Amino acid sequence: MKHCADRGLEFASRDRARLDRFADLLRRWNARINLVSRADEPALWSRHIADSAQLVPLLPDGNGTLIDLGSGAGFPGLVLAILTGRPTHLVEADQRKAAFLREAARETEADATVHAARAETLRIPPANVVTARALAPLPDLLKLAVPFLAPGGVCLFPKGRDVEAELTAAAAEWHMRVERFPSQTGPGATLLRLSEIRRAG
Repeated sequence: MKHCADRGLEFASRDRARLDRFADLLRRWNARINLVSRADEPALWSRHIADSAQLVPLLPDGNGTLIDLGSGAGFPGLVLAILTGRPTHLVEADQRKAAFLREAARETEADATVHAARAETLRIPPANVVTARALAPLPDLLKLAVPFLAPGGVCLFPKGRDVEAELTAAAAEWHMRVERFPSQTGPGATLLRLSEIRRAG
């Protein structure tokens, strides 16, 4: 096992090697297209990779499919695909970012399918897990995510300091079981695990 810089997360050697390939590829592509902020590059592991990897223990048991909405540079979806081996659908409307994701999935041998489309227009079978990071406020995010969620499935959403306000706003439209976990990588941030989601009324 090897340590992830600064954050206490450990990865098997093979996983660490695949994540290193992913990080190297991202840095190369980031010189041409805006995948992550240039200011974030020195902290790529802690700010993005470890931040995504901390969702692994929150995943339900089994090897069910995962759908990641607004995948961007692959956070958290591609990192989770690498670490878990789950079949993963990466949904990213930006064509250049989608091209990067395809290359990154190939380089890392991740079981990931990239959909260069907006979530609202996409039709794929529902999944056991739906993730999204920094995509939309929770009420809007649930409208996007729930159509992709299989019965009994869970949503995993990293959220910032406004999480309670977002939950209050979402409660006007949705009933759900809410579990909160403190982020290991972002002070004041929260990981939401949502299940039993249904429309209010």
